[in-house]
Amino acid sequence: MTATQAPFGSWESPITADVIASGGVSLSGVMFSPSAIYWHEGRPAEGGRVVVVRCGDDGQKRDLTPPEFNVRTRVHEYGGGSAWLYEEALFFTNFEDQRLYRQDQGGPPVAITPEPPSPASVRYGDGRVTGDGSAIVCVRETHGEREAVNDIAILPADGSAAPQSIVSGHDFFSSPRLSEDGSRLAWLSWDHPRMPWDGTELWVMDFDGRPVGEARLVAGGPEESIFQPSWGPDGLVYFVSDRTGWWNLYRERDGEIEALAPMDAELGYPQWELDMSTYAFLPKGRIGALAQSKGDGRLVIIDPDAERVEEIDMPYTAFSPTLRARGSELGLIAAGPTAGDALVLLETESKESRVIRAGSEIQIDSAYISAARSIEFPTENGLSAHALFYAPANANYVAPADERPPLVVFIHGGPTAHAGSGLDLDVQFWTSRGFAVVDVNYGGSTGYGRAYRERLNGQWGVVDTQDCVNAANYLAESGEVDPNRLAIRGGSAGGYTTLCALTFHDLFGAGANYFGVADAETMTTETHKFESRYLETLIGPYPAQRELFRQRSPVHFADQISAPLIVLQGLEDEIVPPSQSEQIVNALRDGGVPHAYLTFEGEQHGFRRAATIKRALEAELYFYSWVWGFAIADDVEPITIN
Repeated sequence: MTATQAPFGSWESPITADVIASGGVSLSGVMFSPSAIYWHEGRPAEGGRVVVVRCGDDGQKRDLTPPEFNVRTRVHEYGGGSAWLYEEALFFTNFEDQRLYRQDQGGPPVAITPEPPSPASVRYGDGRVTGDGSAIVCVRETHGEREAVNDIAILPADGSAAPQSIVSGHDFFSSPRLSEDGSRLAWLSWDHPRMPWDGTELWVMDFDGRPVGEARLVAGGPEESIFQPSWGPDGLVYFVSDRTGWWNLYRERDGEIEALAPMDAELGYPQWELDMSTYAFLPKGRIGALAQSKGDGRLVIIDPDAERVEEIDMPYTAFSPTLRARGSELGLIAAGPTAGDALVLLETESKESRVIRAGSEIQIDSAYISAARSIEFPTENGLSAHALFYAPANANYVAPADERPPLVVFIHGGPTAHAGSGLDLDVQFWTSRGFAVVDVNYGGSTGYGRAYRERLNGQWGVVDTQDCVNAANYLAESGEVDPNRLAIRGGSAGGYTTLCALTFHDLFGAGANYFGVADAETMTTETHKFESRYLETLIGPYPAQRELFRQRSPVHFADQISAPLIVLQGLEDEIVPPSQSEQIVNALRDGGVPHAYLTFEGEQHGFRRAATIKRALEAELYFYSWVWGFAIADDVEPITIN
């Protein structure tokens, strides 16, 4: 087949907005029972509802939670840890009322926590059931007139009594974990203004239905981040710590901390969500673990006694922090350069694996897939930064010989998250139409050690923005992209960086802001508890450095934006409220800057509904085609550009 010559950006692609919006589900929350594997599915076609699905050892799959339930907790607003098991009994938090429910096999869900004083004012997550199945220990968050109160609570597994607080006194808690015999309890805590990737504390205490004696600090502090405490089969407490500059695995034995597999790689993640898991115990003292470095992930088997680390050969380079074990089996969610997220079951003895559930049943021909290329480029202060570059790829088309592709700079959120190299159809949507994409792991991103993560401390809006600008310049100067057609896009923290790039720099010719922070001061005074002091680390103490907050807020300098901008906002977003986007849009209108503003009823922080995802993606494509004056192959509903 002869390729058709057509300008970059105008190519027809099978990776449509409909495919992305409705063609798959998000996978998370892997769990094992004695006879089945369970997982969470986020379904855009059902309004973003999260369902727990069960697959028995006979291979039969079925939805477990009924259609009227949405399995999501709002603890820390970002949730995570919304369901857990005891044998075949499922416990979960329902999104609408935030009550905790029990669902026995074959039966309906039954609420086991009281009706809260006001809707969703008491929230539960990250729980475990005691060994005899009689009680649940979990994180609880109670909302009232003042700041929310977090603690660790215990309640009967049958709901016969109200939850009671057993650990309190800190601003935040996570990971309450019981030893196998139920005699000890471990947990993490941290306090304002720290975030959990800055510093957490690991505590243990004797336990007999309630804590016994005094809690003992095992590890952690203001400058050491502890992640995923667990009790091993040997009765010792294991945990991940970044005390060496990398999140590595440790255990405590006889009061001494032992490093189990030192490596320049990360076994931890920023705890935006609860109940993350990057290691799991296997027979014969071995431990399966997910390690990530420089944008790529790998699965390894650690043998602490033999001081050996074995890398498992798998076609995956990106892993979700939801690794679980049952005997010698590992359940994991993984993606590769040409394959999207899938729930994979690996037998670690034979090394045989099989896919239990693919995130999407749609098969994309590799002729339309652009594989990531890791790049390292120079940035400010003599340092280098990292990114993943994707060249245009579509076997049906070739561009004119004298044309270079437009570039779309992707900026992840967090801002402590990271861009991975697994197949991302959001990226391929653009590359298969003739755009180049660079996904920037700017200073502050995870996967490069604590020092790289801390580059952003006090420099949010500066380091991240400079790294994105320098990534685009690097690709333009190398001749890989058109320097006159550079766009930048991001959501949440990535939206903030997008706004900073367009406000304080003049490199980009267009931008897309998805529910991005526009006013850092408002983010401090109006946001939820979990993030209310976050900017003290990223910018500085407030209100002592109020002027610095103003200088870092694009909303106060929006008259400097000259590049066309599309703004997309959920109207029920409590993390970045619509008022922030509206202030930017008003400034664009006053300045006569071409712009579009799309709002979505029922959407919160991050779009989950299929119709929203489709509309937003097509609107952004239409916007760029209008800015740069090329025709697009897609039949897209026009948007109003002011």
